[in-house]
Parts: sequence; C-alpha cells; structure tokens
Amino acid sequence: MNSNSPIKILVVGCGNMGASHAVAYHHMKDFEIVGLVSRGKSKNELNQDLNSDYPLFEDFDQALQESNAQAVCISTYPDTHEDFALKALEANCHVFIEKPLADSIEGCEKIIAKAKEKNKKVVVGYILRHHPSWIRFIEEAQKMGKPLVMRMNLNQQSHGYMWDVHKNLMKSLSPIVDCGVHYIDVMCQMTRSKPISVSAIGARMTDEIALDNYNYGQLQIRFEDGSVGWYEAGWGPMVSETAFFVKDVFGPKGSVSITAKDAGSSGKSDHVDSHTKTESIKIHHSEINEKNEFIKADEWIDLKDEPGHQELCNREQQYFLRAIKENLDLDDHLKDALNSLKIAFACDESVRTGETVNL
Repeated sequence: MNSNSPIKILVVGCGNMGASHAVAYHHMKDFEIVGLVSRGKSKNELNQDLNSDYPLFEDFDQALQESNAQAVCISTYPDTHEDFALKALEANCHVFIEKPLADSIEGCEKIIAKAKEKNKKVVVGYILRHHPSWIRFIEEAQKMGKPLVMRMNLNQQSHGYMWDVHKNLMKSLSPIVDCGVHYIDVMCQMTRSKPISVSAIGARMTDEIALDNYNYGQLQIRFEDGSVGWYEAGWGPMVSETAFFVKDVFGPKGSVSITAKDAGSSGKSDHVDSHTKTESIKIHHSEINEKNEFIKADEWIDLKDEPGHQELCNREQQYFLRAIKENLDLDDHLKDALNSLKIAFACDESVRTGETVNL
C-alpha cells in the first residue's frame, strides 16, 4: 500500500451507522470509497445523498473480488459480522467493524486470530471511546474512590423504521448484549477492576420476536474491587420514556452524573444522535462538616460544544486511519472488545437460566 495513496475502502451496510461512516470516508482525502454494498435500496439512497456515483453491489463476495479494496467497513447486522470480517481479512483487507465484533465468542476469537495471522488492523466501533465528554465522565468517576456504584440505561421507545431495525437485530442478539457491550466497556474503564459475576433478568413483551428472545433486559455486574453496576435496555413501541436515559456513578467521595436534559427528553429515545449526548456533567462531593452539611457546592461541567453523531463517526475513522498508517498496536483494543462481549453473553445466559454466572 503506497503511503501517499488513499486507502480503497468498501462500505458494507448502508443504513444508519454505515451511512455515517461512508460520509466520513467521502470527505477524507486518505480514503477512497470503491463500493457500497447492501441488499436493499439504502446504497442507492446513500449514493444520492453523497451526490456521488460509487459502484453499487448486492453481493459482498462479488464486491470484495471486483473492488480491489484495501479496507472494509462492516455495518451490517451482527449475525453477518464474523463471515464478512473473515472474508475481508482473508482478502488482505483491514477492517472497521461496528460493535459487537461478532455474535459469538468463538466468532470474535476467529476474527482476532485471523487479523494477527494476516497482520491486518481490526477496529471495533466503540463510539463512546472517541467522545471527549464520555472520556471526561470516566475520568471524573475514577476520582470518586472505591467501590463505585454505576447506574446506566438506554431504553428506546422504537417505532416505524427503528422498530424494524430492532426486530432484525433481535434475530441474533438481545438488547442487553447489542447495546450493553458499550456500557459494560465503560464500567470496566471506570473501575479498572476484574468483573467476577453477573446476574440478569429479561422479559419478552411482544409477539413480534421469537419465543426464546426478549426485548427488555437488565444486568448487574460485581467487580473484584467491590464495585457494582447495572445496565438496562429495552426496545419497542411499549417502552417507557420515563428515565430512559440514566448515566450515573457514585463512590465514597461523591457522584458524577450525565444530565442530558434535551437528549433525555420525551420523544428522543430512538434518535441515534441522542444516544451519545451528554450536554453537561454534574459533580457532587460527599465531604461534610461537623454538622453533616456539605463543604463543597456541586460542580457543573458545561458540554455544549460536544461533537454530534457524525463528528464522532469522523473521529472513529480518523482512528482507523491512524491504526493503518501508523501501525498502532490494537491488542488491548481487541482484548477489551472480546472481554465486554464475554460479559454481555454471560448476562444473556443469566437471563435464560435464572442463575448468577461467575466469570
């Protein structure tokens, strides 16, 4: 690969995330889109939105063979991730892949092994890792002492197109696995401790999904340092928008809370742009005087200039570019992706068995 030439990239999946990544590549001089792949009309609509004439493909294998791609961006449903990633790596392509890395632990391990064998980069789309406000949220949480109590959720009152998306996602993964990997990853960063057990509950609240699946779940994690955390996720037209957006952490020294008044307001739960918004962080100090009154006033960190969804996707692709051009060591990145998925699948097992799962 000529270091001065743009990297030829094939975009597979042209829906929400795929379209955003394609916009990033379209405006980056270091990437050249050599094909858009999807089974439906999304690729045609994306070409129109970009005012471009990129080659269009229905079939991934054909696209990989004919496009001469050097990298592949995979934003399809999770049950295709393993197959597409392995084929891309076998064709000596670098891979950017939306979370989760695969829909099974075995699939993740195969992708990681193949990337090592082929000496190619695999970057997983953990968008919150590129968000300056979430990075700050994690840093502030780490100042609160141990153990930490972490409370998080993202319930989505999905309808219309998004309900179709969620029903398709649930053919392979539950909400607490698909969404949960983000927030499990955040909890692991906050504690820097080993998770030791999980327990979880779930409920099937619609006949529109398989009998053995569930569209609401809540997980609980215990860490070696005594920290605990819960996360809940529900998808569907029946989901309540009351307190659907909770991002809250406290420890012996106080608490840190994301207070997204706009993103957390009614009607925003299935808007993808609201899922990463923080807007402001509230810091509370627990220190008290002899009368048990607080010594320090609460602090507010204003985050009005935080990046939007598209800017975050741009940052993810800048990181992917750096990984390729600067030969970044991604061992820890992939280890973390595998670890968070292992925990999420343990939570899924707990829902199905009704038992606590030791890790």
